[in-house]
Amino acid sequence: MQKQLITGTDAVPFRNCTRVVQIGDRCIGGGNPVLIQSMTNTRTEDVAATVAQIHELERAGCEIVRCTVPTAEAAKALGEIKKQIGIPLVADIHFDYRMAIAAMENGADKIRINPGNIGSTDRVRDVVNVAKERNIPIRVGVNSGSLEKHLVEKYGRVTAEGIVESALDKVHLIEDMDYDNLVISIKSSDVLMCVEAHERLAQALLSEKTIYPLHVGITESGTVQSGNIKSALGLGMILGQGIGDTIRVSLTGSPVEEIKSAKLILRTLGLRKGGIEVVSCPTCGRTQIDLIGLAGKVEKLVEDYPLDIKVAVMGCVVNGPGEAREADLGIAGGIGEGLLIKRGEIVRKVPESELLAALQEELDNWV
Repeated sequence: MQKQLITGTDAVPFRNCTRVVQIGDRCIGGGNPVLIQSMTNTRTEDVAATVAQIHELERAGCEIVRCTVPTAEAAKALGEIKKQIGIPLVADIHFDYRMAIAAMENGADKIRINPGNIGSTDRVRDVVNVAKERNIPIRVGVNSGSLEKHLVEKYGRVTAEGIVESALDKVHLIEDMDYDNLVISIKSSDVLMCVEAHERLAQALLSEKTIYPLHVGITESGTVQSGNIKSALGLGMILGQGIGDTIRVSLTGSPVEEIKSAKLILRTLGLRKGGIEVVSCPTCGRTQIDLIGLAGKVEKLVEDYPLDIKVAVMGCVVNGPGEAREADLGIAGGIGEGLLIKRGEIVRKVPESELLAALQEELDNWV
């Protein structure tokens, strides 16, 4: 059950109240599905390498992709990259306002800026004017690590209050320039601070009745292992309150891992269907097959199947059939052999070496 910020008989999740923002041919906000993002780690100037990575991300399920634009060459490369990909392209800008303008002139579907490090108000206005001419959304981003000195001094340290105040200051700056095609992002590597900041921001936007869609993530969360745990906790707490319109799981690893994790988080929260869910039992003294290896192979096997089903991988034939009863398909290991289970019923017994192939055959012919 989602905890909801809007109370009363007409209570709805915050994300259903946000305005709709179009990014290329995709929309976020207004109750649209929560879209999954990632960011390339190639040199954007290397068109071939960047396109190849984006294609890999697309196959994994990425729906919006971001590239860094630190140079004029990178900005120019966006035009060629965009021709070769099938998802919206976002330009990530730091410091040089001219790169933001060049990125939009070369076809960026959205830009990500922090007005605080772009420079003077006039430079921000130059960026906003080009966005306004082309109706390109601006993602206003604030990270706890780059919080302005006066806000750190005001609150005594980096706080959720300071992060929210910084974000709203930047939103109001752009609104005063007569532009409101905006997405807001506030991030911290501190999970609980990040959660509190999103709660405070959602309440503030509700009170102002200017409800921009939110890009949600736990920044600098760490390696694939630690980053997944922190991201799952943080995103679960935020999305579970109905907050968030698009997400990125930030990991020190392959961007494809970010997509896998994001899909699993959304599916676990009931915000996304599609894709096979794999459940497996912990190992114990009864396990007489290579359950760890088998479960890993099953996870790899099911990645590319567009099926909305649950597959169970069980370590013994004693409890396996019962534990797999709620799954659509299951396999349970024994001594050198295993059972294939379909909708709670044992279908057949096969040698251990053929378990994976038997499961694949069922998936290939699943109706």
